[in-house]
Amino acid sequence: MFKIGTLADWFGRGIIEGIRESRRCGADGVQLYAWNEFDPRTVKPETVRAVKDAAGESAQEIVALCGELGGHGFEIAADNPRKIDYLKRVADLARELDCRIITTHIGIVPADAAGEKYAVMKAACTEAGVYAASLGVSVAIETGPEPVARLKAFVNSCNAEIASNAGAACGKTDGVAINYDPANMVMVTNDDEVEGVRIAGSSIVHTHAKDGRMNHYAGPDKVYALFAQGGIEAISQVSAWFTETPLGQGKVRWLPYLAALKETGYNGYLTIEREVKENAARDILAAVQFLKEIIPQI
Repeated sequence: MFKIGTLADWFGRGIIEGIRESRRCGADGVQLYAWNEFDPRTVKPETVRAVKDAAGESAQEIVALCGELGGHGFEIAADNPRKIDYLKRVADLARELDCRIITTHIGIVPADAAGEKYAVMKAACTEAGVYAASLGVSVAIETGPEPVARLKAFVNSCNAEIASNAGAACGKTDGVAINYDPANMVMVTNDDEVEGVRIAGSSIVHTHAKDGRMNHYAGPDKVYALFAQGGIEAISQVSAWFTETPLGQGKVRWLPYLAALKETGYNGYLTIEREVKENAARDILAAVQFLKEIIPQI
């Protein structure tokens, strides 16, 4: 019904060993970050070959690439040309790896669909989505910065543009999609992670298996402003607002959540994300076992 994936980088042993560790812990596939040595703008051909070889030898599907835009995502028009180009290069790399999904954060989709910022973000996502769709790839926006209903409407609006654009090949019109992270909603947005699945529906092409709890409601604006300034390192230090936990130890309602995914027809990956430095590998292994025990109960 569902496959289990890991983010290779979070094992803390480098990309190649991360792929091998994913197999050792019993996962089916890996997501890779498209940065540092695997940045598509600078990656060496021999590195790409080594990654493909390691994945093949370890029987690991390359599930998705993480194409983080940094800063405020697509919110600032002047920054978008280089960020759009980066996502296009990530799409090229995904295609070379026989991968069909790019996950990313684009900033906070505004409530005002008629406003300038909304138009700026939509134009950027649509351009990246048209290119991705031409390669059979989807740009999957991660949940958390805004209510799911608003994100779903934004995705639909982008895809309506893509559907009418001659650049989208092979009839693929879902160049923009959703990467569903239930923990972001529990920890940050205070949104219903189960009902959100039903709202997002078929737009979900990938999920992150992550857990946590909210300690104090700061609001997405504050949390993601901090993320824009300091990245993951900055957010991981804000324990007063929320705490990321090992799977099954937070507030994500796993049985109803997975049942809702099943109802929508989703049968893709539950990719474990554990954004901590200490004991991440141990927690990933425990998360694989947790998912293997709970999935048959759905």
